Amino acid sequence: MSYRVVVVGATGNVGREILNILAERSFPISEIAAVASEKSEGREISFGDSTLKVQALNKFDFSGWDLGLFSPGASVSSKFAPKAAKSKCLVIDNTSFFRMDPDVPLVVPEVNPDAVEDYNRKHIVANPNCS
Repeated sequence: MSYRVVVVGATGNVGREILNILAERSFPISEIAAVASEKSEGREISFGDSTLKVQALNKFDFSGWDLGLFSPGASVSSKFAPKAAKSKCLVIDNTSFFRMDPDVPLVVPEVNPDAVEDYNRKHIVANPNCS
């Protein structure tokens, strides 16, 4: 099985590192999108041996995407993560915005990996730190 993956905040330090890790670990991806602010639209960013053209978040359609890895900053996640989740794109949010939301599981894989099963309340999972 492979996934359609969106990296939101792809041009930031964390977003670029997410892309590097996905490529290094050969995560099963059928399609990947690098998404960032409108000012980054059209910019090229590395993904393994290929290059991705950055798409603008405010124009991006999350319909049909499986996984959204979000690290654009809390205020941006607050606005766009629910839109992605409404499209049934599972959001893994690296910002602080959803960490205290009782309907969003805060998952630390080494501590409470089973908590991810509660993602379906909002279709969003938070983690405690972008690292």
